[in-house]
Amino acid sequence: MIKALAQAFPLAALLSTDSVNGAIQELASQPSMAFVNALSVSASTVELTLTDAVYLGLRDNRDIRSAYLMRIAEKFSLRVAQNAFSPQSKIISKHQANRGNADRQRDHSLTPSISLLNQWGTLSSLSWTQHINRAHQGGHGRDNGVVFGFIHPLLRGAGREIVTAPLRSARLDEDSARLKLRARVSQTVTEIILAYRELLKAQEQQRIAQAALARYRALLEVNKALITAGRMAEFESVQTEAGLASQEMNVVETANRLDQTRLRLLHLLALDQGTQLRASEVLKVERFEMDRQQALGVALARQPKYLQQLIAGERAEIAVRLAENQRLWDVSLVGGASQSHNRPGSEQQRFGKRWDSYAGLQLTVPIGDLNARHRVVQAQVSSQNLALEQAEARQTLEQNVNDSVRDISTHWRQYEIAQRVQQLSQRKLDIERDKLQLGRSSNFQVLSFEDDLRQAENASLNAQIEYLNALTQLDERLGMTLQSWEIALND
Repeated sequence: MIKALAQAFPLAALLSTDSVNGAIQELASQPSMAFVNALSVSASTVELTLTDAVYLGLRDNRDIRSAYLMRIAEKFSLRVAQNAFSPQSKIISKHQANRGNADRQRDHSLTPSISLLNQWGTLSSLSWTQHINRAHQGGHGRDNGVVFGFIHPLLRGAGREIVTAPLRSARLDEDSARLKLRARVSQTVTEIILAYRELLKAQEQQRIAQAALARYRALLEVNKALITAGRMAEFESVQTEAGLASQEMNVVETANRLDQTRLRLLHLLALDQGTQLRASEVLKVERFEMDRQQALGVALARQPKYLQQLIAGERAEIAVRLAENQRLWDVSLVGGASQSHNRPGSEQQRFGKRWDSYAGLQLTVPIGDLNARHRVVQAQVSSQNLALEQAEARQTLEQNVNDSVRDISTHWRQYEIAQRVQQLSQRKLDIERDKLQLGRSSNFQVLSFEDDLRQAENASLNAQIEYLNALTQLDERLGMTLQSWEIALND
């Protein structure tokens, strides 16, 4: 039956479950990146670049897929609002059996109708009715007729601005929904980037810990050689052995942290938790500078959450105008005409044909209705609150942008200092090792410089990651994440 309806009326095909699901799958899209090929994760260990991670996130992340499914319903809401000015048709059919003391009869009626609302508020309707009465003793009767009518508001609900207000609100809702999608995708991309860098950081920390462990082992061998040669007391190697045990524990800790960051990234990418990932990106740091005023100008024009606040203010203004209009008297111009044909069931009765028409004014005056006034007060208060929220949102955005620009400058300076400290710590340790070989330094001093080098390497790594993360967060606060990564929403 459904297939027959689908062939007769294409719209009826959407009533079937399979067709609806198919329509949803067809409408649901996903974001895409330029110049990225499909990536396979079937290998035992996946070498993953940052671009690959972002691509996989756009393809499989559940939050992004959920956001695109929500867009189907949001787009349909706009379609419903637009359909208000399209012809609305319906068919009413009635079949009734009546039984009384005098007679038994059956009534059958069919009434198709169509109505149209234009953008000035005029509602026109046209209907046709076919009625058939079949009685056992009274005979068979039939009548049909056409009715046309219209109503045009003159005060309440009048004017194109008021009539089209729901449509304009729906379009603003659609614009806000698109901004929400942009913000959600940008936020998810930022989370993936930060998680990827945490994985990269954990890998580097493990490498630093293993390198420090190897140096401690080499130092222990030097200690044993010096003890054998009689140039070092045997108890002095205890310090090296204690440091070696501490470094072994540090290697275990970094391995655990590496696994935690791997699982976090796999969750964001919606991949199996058993997948072995290795971040293959090479850390590259370049200085970036941006003027605060320039950054703020970009944020005011592109930041999705701030733009949503502006749209909410426009919707509130429309709501105020609608609420104020609803307080007016309902004065409408009405008119219509009808034609009917009557075929009686009895032969003694004549066939009937009749014309009717009417025109006039319709007036409804609300008296003591506080609901309309209440709606006006609510709309005005909501509009004023949104104005305060917009001012707060602008100030918060300005503060966030200024903080991001300042953080970038600060983190760059910290990175430069950390690089210099690492280089000096490495040179200091090399010199002290040579001095130990010559008997001009103590084992304790070399161990102390070993710790200094490890701390300097970790500080340099942290400074690199923090600087790159600051750039990523600036992109999100400016609303430039999608543009920076050449991501198309395909919405």
